[in-house]
Amino acid sequence: MAKGFLAGLKGVDAFGKTTEDVKVKTRTGAFLTILSAAIILAFTTMEFLDYRRVAVDTSIVVDKSRGEKLTVRMNVTFPRVPCYLLSLDVMDISGETQRDITHNILKQRLQTDGQKVPNAVSSELSNELDKVNSARDPDYCGSCYGGLEPEGGCCNSCEDVRQAYVNRGWSFANPDAIEQCKNEGWSDKLKEQADEGCNISGRVRVNKVIGNIHLSPGRSFQTNSRNIYELVPYLRDDGNRHDFSHTIHALSFTGDDEYDIYKAKVGREMKERMGLGKNPLDGAIARTSKSAYMFQYFLKVVSTQFRTLDGKIVNTHQYSSTQFERDLRDGGNADTPQGVHIQHGVSGVPGAFFNFEISPILVVHSETRQSFAHFVTSTCAIIGGVLTVASLIDSILFATGKALKKGGSSGKHL
Repeated sequence: MAKGFLAGLKGVDAFGKTTEDVKVKTRTGAFLTILSAAIILAFTTMEFLDYRRVAVDTSIVVDKSRGEKLTVRMNVTFPRVPCYLLSLDVMDISGETQRDITHNILKQRLQTDGQKVPNAVSSELSNELDKVNSARDPDYCGSCYGGLEPEGGCCNSCEDVRQAYVNRGWSFANPDAIEQCKNEGWSDKLKEQADEGCNISGRVRVNKVIGNIHLSPGRSFQTNSRNIYELVPYLRDDGNRHDFSHTIHALSFTGDDEYDIYKAKVGREMKERMGLGKNPLDGAIARTSKSAYMFQYFLKVVSTQFRTLDGKIVNTHQYSSTQFERDLRDGGNADTPQGVHIQHGVSGVPGAFFNFEISPILVVHSETRQSFAHFVTSTCAIIGGVLTVASLIDSILFATGKALKKGGSSGKHL
């Protein structure tokens, strides 16, 4: 019974065997066999390389993140603005204002030839003035010379008097007449550094809303809901003409620290596809010979997310940039020897302004790789297809050769 059942299975065998006696081997068949093997090897190798290759699928979704902060990395050089005049402020649409940021920011004094000033990192005069103030009588209470007094009622440093003047709406035009400034040698220190430049680098944390980062002369103060800039030291004619010519070595919006690690691992071709090359403003140079000159950069920031094969998610931001320049004198705001307070938004302030706007779109780059099942299926299709086509060609050539031989034999017989 079992033998009969197994014997009956032979009828459904789709792979009928031929005996060695009826096989005919030809040189054409051998050539096609070698050619087929070469084609199969080449196509299988390409398929294997494609299987190992990491591809990137890009999709766009709505950015639903809330309450996040962006890290802005910058490295900018101002060859004709001393560090003590350079102030970094951040304002945004939410009303948050960060004035004269120094945390995570490094200011490097530069000589006229662009070289770093030896043994000098930051030109902030407050570090030296703190030592002077510490040597004073603890009960000392300096006059504010008519300026708006602080809560304590005392102006113990030249900077305190200067701020009191600004808060009152006065111009701080004659520091040599102020006792605190004379004791601190304020004017002498400014003259020593008047012809220097400044490199400012570091990180700034900003809210993920519309805002601006501005590098401007002097410190800004808020009076009656207005942002006021005291520009006397910048505009003073001391024989050194200041201007905001600058070079942007690097400016980027980042999220995770893992982004740099991921960027280092990605190949050159992949970087170009995903836009991981230079940022639009990296290496940008802006030049002017006018002190009352404003440089504005309008940045469109897009959130970007990278999803790796091992499930890791890396967040960062990319941006596009448009530049605009304005001569403030053309707007009727001429420099004056005494200096003026300039209200931002009405006539402008000399400096470099980076206005950023956050896009509601999130670009997602997902790493993908061909599945092993797809690789096996493709390999089988390649082998079967090549062998089938080679078999058909061999059959046609064999039949044609056989017919020609038969025709030749018949002709000889006649």
